[in-house]
Amino acid sequence: MEHEYQNPRHRPFGIRDKLGYLFGDFGNDFTFILSSSFLLKFYTDVMGITGGVVGIVMMAARFVDAFTDVTMGRICDRSRQTPAGKFKPWILRMCIPVAASSFLIYQSGLAGQGTLFKTAWLAVTYILWGSFFYTAINIPYGSMASSISPEPADRQSLSTYRSLGGTLAGLVIGAGVPLFAYDQVDGKTVMNGPRFTRIAGLFSVLAVVCYLLCYYLTTERVRPKRTAAAPSRGVGAMLRDALGSRALISMIAASVVMLLAQLTMQSMANYVYPNFYGNTGAQSASTVTMLIAMLIAAGIARPLSSRFGKAEVSAGANLLASGVCFLLFLLRPRNVWVYVALNTLNWLGLGVFSMVSWALVTDVIDDSEVRSGIREDGSVYALYSFARKLGQAAAAGLSGGLLTFIGYSQETAFDAEVVNGIYNIATLLPALGFGALGLILWFWYPLHKRQVEENVAELKRRHEG
Repeated sequence: MEHEYQNPRHRPFGIRDKLGYLFGDFGNDFTFILSSSFLLKFYTDVMGITGGVVGIVMMAARFVDAFTDVTMGRICDRSRQTPAGKFKPWILRMCIPVAASSFLIYQSGLAGQGTLFKTAWLAVTYILWGSFFYTAINIPYGSMASSISPEPADRQSLSTYRSLGGTLAGLVIGAGVPLFAYDQVDGKTVMNGPRFTRIAGLFSVLAVVCYLLCYYLTTERVRPKRTAAAPSRGVGAMLRDALGSRALISMIAASVVMLLAQLTMQSMANYVYPNFYGNTGAQSASTVTMLIAMLIAAGIARPLSSRFGKAEVSAGANLLASGVCFLLFLLRPRNVWVYVALNTLNWLGLGVFSMVSWALVTDVIDDSEVRSGIREDGSVYALYSFARKLGQAAAAGLSGGLLTFIGYSQETAFDAEVVNGIYNIATLLPALGFGALGLILWFWYPLHKRQVEENVAELKRRHEG
């Protein structure tokens, strides 16, 4: 049987752990948000590859993730304990490879090469970054939340600070890139490829700095202690148990549609603002309003979740965001600032879910242990991470395919019919995604407030016994 213990020599959980965990996602999102927000734009507008091809490459990479994510999760679960813990050493090992491989993706100097070469370069560098190095750092990072503290309230705090870290990275990328990566050419707003390459290099350096802060500020104080009779399961048994978990399967479905909505909003912002509205300054301003919405969400998520339940609050927030997106689709405001204001409400709804989503994952891990008697943080998180990548791929593939469907190219980027199609994609897809997410969390996901409290009490009884 597996028990948890806390080393009395470790300092108590506190603000240092929260800030360290914040910096971990800050580092993650310097490459993840850059990819999810700007990779499609960079390859269609700078490298001259159609959106459909870019989407296919990004979706194909997820087939590789089906193996690398689960493998990394098993590696984490079976890794030996070190003085730094079981998960933290991976952050130190992988921070430079993940940052360097991200930078390689955005090499504008290759724009003059043939289409086949550029497509192959995208495929190789994107898979190297996302399927190998990002997997090897993100899964240990996400898994270690339950090793930092066993208390649900502390884990909720870690979830909030993690989301804030991602929000800060989103602010830097979302507000900074539009201000510096675009030029006005013949009255049109176009991306400057060499400048974007330099920006990608800067973000890779900042990612390494954030990862190092995460490593040195956090402490893994809850560590598994196995007896000689500890059960050992293979990948097949783990997958069979996972497929039988309503909590995990519904959480995977929720993650896919959440990222479909969120990443479509992020990536299509790079087409709506410069192409539909012709105003990248408003795009930068919208990132600031997004930060304000996320800070409000951070302030209300925990008290609302404590009173009503994490899943219940998240469902209501996402149904609100869905309604706002449908309203934008119907109104089609010609004033860009009306669009920015209404979009802020979307981020408020999404922000509430973002603040509790990582705590929902630890609830699923707890539920898995209650049912099976075995705690497999890395494996469960690996499956969840793979689901997130499926959502990322779905957003890229669908957005890229729809851009090709409406006829978007370097030559048609500002045609009236094309820019109207851009607006439709940017509002209707998130509306459907947010709506589906709210329904999944309300009707399918089973770990509502009462069940979570019962699971926490049961695990405390087992571990104290």
